[in-house]
Amino acid sequence: MKAFVVERPGRVAVLNVDEPVVGDSEVLVASLVAGMCGTDVELIDGSIDPAYVRYPLILGHEWVGELVDDIDGAITGDRVVVEGVVACGRCAECVRGDTNRCHTYDEIGFTRPGALAERIAVPANLVHRLAPMVDLDDAALIEPMAVVWRALTRIPLAKGLRVAVVGDGTIAMLAVHLVRLFEPTSIVMVGRRHAQAALATRAGVSTFTTTTPSESFDLVIEAAGNVAAVSSTLTLAARGAMVILLGLPVHGSTIAVAPDDLVNNDLIIQGSFSYSRASWAQVVERVNSRELRPSFLITHRFALDRVLDAVTTLRGGHGDDEARGKVVIDVEGGRGSAATPPGENHEARARGPGLVVRRGTGTAIRRRRDRPVDSDARRAGSA
Repeated sequence: MKAFVVERPGRVAVLNVDEPVVGDSEVLVASLVAGMCGTDVELIDGSIDPAYVRYPLILGHEWVGELVDDIDGAITGDRVVVEGVVACGRCAECVRGDTNRCHTYDEIGFTRPGALAERIAVPANLVHRLAPMVDLDDAALIEPMAVVWRALTRIPLAKGLRVAVVGDGTIAMLAVHLVRLFEPTSIVMVGRRHAQAALATRAGVSTFTTTTPSESFDLVIEAAGNVAAVSSTLTLAARGAMVILLGLPVHGSTIAVAPDDLVNNDLIIQGSFSYSRASWAQVVERVNSRELRPSFLITHRFALDRVLDAVTTLRGGHGDDEARGKVVIDVEGGRGSAATPPGENHEARARGPGLVVRRGTGTAIRRRRDRPVDSDARRAGSA
């Protein structure tokens, strides 16, 4: 079968690989649509902590597929989504329901093969059946929505909040789309590019701006993933506000904070990593009821054979006046087409510094069964 493989950092190819080996308590799923994000680029470049990656690696942690085998509650041909965090279910964190903090780190598309392949073997207990009327594109965004939903539901949110979202990428757009459900009085997005304004309006913002607002807010969500955004987020918080940090700045970076201001302003500051089993199930329920229909955020789609075009787009290979929402791959091969044609320097941008693009089928890789990483540290939530 075909798969997009990072053979090692800086070396990628669409290869013919061996069919997945379906283990005990696993099921085979045919991948249909898979999203890509900045984390996938980091996996290609090798900038993710190597303790949390297993190369060679088939990418793909945001996806929707079709069952190849029957399981309890679903039959062959049903469309499904699959939780990516493979929690042990036994440690103290899992027993409390905080499966995102499982003591053993194991995740589809990081330590085990992902869904940018025609088929994938997954734990059967992580499979969630989709309602027949659900659009595949809506379902492909369940993973990043679960990341945001978990952050928004850790502490109950009151109605009527003044909300600011810092950032204008997919996670920021989904934060806007989901926080609407808590009936805020206003949502302001502080973005970087004016080209994102139309997408932000569809997501549900009251105002889109590329300059720092002068007013303060009751809930401030940082979803840009850089230190400047984190600093800006704190300055936007009103007294008694909650600040949610969803982005992940470069490891080791710091910001200047006056601790007395945090105390005097009575702030609640929370980071949020990934998603729990509960938050995933809650998002699936809302997608199945069609309360959440985020597919309008998809602006670029490609066939699996043109996955390097997707990488170009993720690296910024689009015009400054062009909106960029979610980038997806049609793994099934029926609908994918390049949203933007490759330009003169297209392949160089797709490769990034020093990236080697393999030609032809190359050698097949087998499904890895390495021992999962055992650590208290965790990868950032997907974006």
